[in-house]
Amino acid sequence: MNPLKSTSWLFENIGRVKILDASWHMPNSNRNALVEFNENHIESSIFFDLDKNSNQKVSLPHMLPELEEWEKIVSKLGIKNNDHIVVYDNSDVLSASRCWFTFLYFGHDMNLISVLDGGLKKWKLENRPLSNEKVNFPETNYKASIKENLVINLDQVEKNIEKREFCLIDARGEKRFKGLVEEPRKNLRKGNVEGSKNLPFSKIINSEDNTFKKKEELENIFLNHDIKVNEKLAFSCGSGITACVLGLASTIINNKLPVIYDGSWAEYGLK
Repeated sequence: MNPLKSTSWLFENIGRVKILDASWHMPNSNRNALVEFNENHIESSIFFDLDKNSNQKVSLPHMLPELEEWEKIVSKLGIKNNDHIVVYDNSDVLSASRCWFTFLYFGHDMNLISVLDGGLKKWKLENRPLSNEKVNFPETNYKASIKENLVINLDQVEKNIEKREFCLIDARGEKRFKGLVEEPRKNLRKGNVEGSKNLPFSKIINSEDNTFKKKEELENIFLNHDIKVNEKLAFSCGSGITACVLGLASTIINNKLPVIYDGSWAEYGLK
């Protein structure tokens, strides 16, 4: 199972898929994803707001919504259960992977949800066409189901410090993981979950065009960070965005759907 689609594939199939722009930027980036989307985007794409399309009942950022809320969100976007969805972003944190994971968590066919390899950066580098026109698809009656085994919570993370039933991988940069710099969100302590391992998500991405490294390269990077891809893995980060980038990379390697600590450091660091 390869969750990625190339820019050339999307260009050839642009009328056969639903395209989502799931760009999201760090709170301190001074960028507005919706404003940028309105200026230009891939033709016929729909803006997917990771913050608004999340659980509004909790204080933690962009946590997974409840089942009924998710069905409403996706129905309003005009997406059907049998639609092939391609998600892209124009973000330094490759936020499309978070949207991809959310669809998997809510039971969308894993073969019908893909991430555009290289995102808008590669699309622009290749001078492919852009649009500023908005599209509206008729509302649907999307039905979801939850794959609870794809998410772990704070209690499971804490118990795992003793039990070591899975290996928790942290996608944050090395300095944040080691507690050498302040966290970008207020009221969070510095450091990491005891026993977790650090693999900064940037290590698995080709910086020149934002594409994922090839399968063999990814395997070597995981091994070089003392991560055995065949053992039980779970992924964490600052707030559940870049954890999904590592999750997608693990899926390329082992064909298994990833497990994400949804609250990530935004939750754990509050202690």
